[in-house]
Amino acid sequence: MELSDRQKRMLNFIRDFAEENQYPPTIREIGEAVGISSTSVVNYNLNKLVEAGLIERNKEVSRGIRMQDAMARILPGRAIPILGHIAAGQPIIVFPESVEAADTLDLAVDVVSRSEGVYALRVQGDSMIDALVDSGDLVILNSQPTANNGDMVAAWLSEREETTLKYFFLEGDKVRLQPANPNYEPIVLPASQVEIHGKVIAIVRRLQ
Repeated sequence: MELSDRQKRMLNFIRDFAEENQYPPTIREIGEAVGISSTSVVNYNLNKLVEAGLIERNKEVSRGIRMQDAMARILPGRAIPILGHIAAGQPIIVFPESVEAADTLDLAVDVVSRSEGVYALRVQGDSMIDALVDSGDLVILNSQPTANNGDMVAAWLSEREETTLKYFFLEGDKVRLQPANPNYEPIVLPASQVEIHGKVIAIVRRLQ
């Protein structure tokens, strides 16, 4: 079944809303998002998505929409470049801007909705073990130069020419890079010496 542009927009909105809020949108929220004022028109198009096997609906509840695995046929997986290693322990020397992707990682769209500006690094060390990030795991990052307190980030320490994976906290004119392992001390540096190269948005575990 070929979806209309409107139905594709609805499907994308349902997926993005559910990922952000951990529950599905209502019919009214879907209509507002795609510019449909009539709930009957929204219902018609939702029924078409049910017929296509892309969603399930429970019409007895207001948020009774669930995505189906068949959605992957409409929204293909994402190829994420693996750019090297990052230390979860003592910082290691790495130059993020000059690293070229030697491999890629294919992830489903329900893990990473887009590939632009997203990359992966393989973890070395155990300083983030209490955040369920172990040596050998892959962290998926959104490439960005800023972060909020509490974000897990890839931080470039410019004076040391080293990079590390830690929780980010801006405290006045200093940055505290906090490990998630009591065996490691936080790294505290002037904010001018810390550059954010990405925020962790997903973790791919290494299985023994």
